[in-house]
Amino acid sequence: MVPFRISVAVLLILVSFLLPPFCLCIRSFPTTIKVNDGVDGLGLGLDGLSRFTEAPEYRNGAECPLSNNTDYVSSCDPSLVHIAMTLDSEYLRGSMAAVHSVLRHASCPENVFFHFISAEFDPASPRVLTQLVRSTFPSLNFKVYIFREDTVVNLISSSIRQALENPLNYARNYLGDILDRCVDRVIYLDSDVVVVDDIHKLWNINLTGSRVIGAPEYCHANFTKYFTDSFWADPVLSRVFSTRNPCYFNTGVMVMDLVRWREGNYRKRIENWMELQRKKRIYDLGSLPPFLLVFAGQVEPIHHRWNQHGLGGDNVRGSCRSLHPGPVSLLHWSGKGKPWVRLDAKKPCSVDSLWEPYDLYISKDQRLGSSSSAKNFVGYSSYLSS
Repeated sequence: MVPFRISVAVLLILVSFLLPPFCLCIRSFPTTIKVNDGVDGLGLGLDGLSRFTEAPEYRNGAECPLSNNTDYVSSCDPSLVHIAMTLDSEYLRGSMAAVHSVLRHASCPENVFFHFISAEFDPASPRVLTQLVRSTFPSLNFKVYIFREDTVVNLISSSIRQALENPLNYARNYLGDILDRCVDRVIYLDSDVVVVDDIHKLWNINLTGSRVIGAPEYCHANFTKYFTDSFWADPVLSRVFSTRNPCYFNTGVMVMDLVRWREGNYRKRIENWMELQRKKRIYDLGSLPPFLLVFAGQVEPIHHRWNQHGLGGDNVRGSCRSLHPGPVSLLHWSGKGKPWVRLDAKKPCSVDSLWEPYDLYISKDQRLGSSSSAKNFVGYSSYLSS
């Protein structure tokens, strides 16, 4: 028996060397959780589930495509719209509102599948976060993946705002590796957005030619400010844009062709710029510049209505900003100020009232209230579904 044990140990060692190291950084998480799973992080357990009221149930209309399997929805079902978002304790309230907004306005809500990326060492464990999502959206099609922060932590450099250094901000770089291989297209959304239009319209946008991503572009923005003077002074580095007409785009809302992403190894292309940044500082703003270096000038332009960004104010003060002129399909509180923080502090900006109807959070006063408060929750849910 001893030789057998040795051979197994040797085999395990060989497998750990032969497999690509990235394969060890993710794993999916079941969406069915036992009732007696432990309490974690934020003091959340079964009692913590009451922090969010259950969302109204949104159903498909007769015109919606039928799923291949009525008993179990697989992420490989070709009728699905795939949305990827991060899920963590700090932005959980925003994520819940974002999901609610998508479902509320979707023409076929049962055909929307959410892929949530959760950090391995979040104060609330991925298991508890999964339980919260399931209790808030009982019929939601979703899957939770655990993202190992050490995958990217050694590539992250300091930014102008500490929140931008969160490893989970870089999870979008790895969607081609994280999501099931059968998922060949995905919409990536930040957690501080609300969608006020049918998400199927965004899903159906065509990525022409060989373009890998689509996003609203802002060509009037001063593109040079996203990189340091040392970057522009280096003739080799700045030459990366010599054959392109680069425009700023916000990575909080993107349509991504994951087949082309994987074939072109774009994850590695982004990592190469992050590695260079660690040796020679060429930008100051978190996870955005590497995307600009790889894709700016080669993005499928999407109508600006799909990213009314900057509603959180600038990255230092978080000052109030108003809506841009024109139609709106998606509101994005990018910047320092988040609507739930400003509302709780009773210092909201005027645009925060547009986020509030999608908020499913139950305040402490409501949780400790009487049974009459529970009736108010029911009335609030009815208001949201109207």
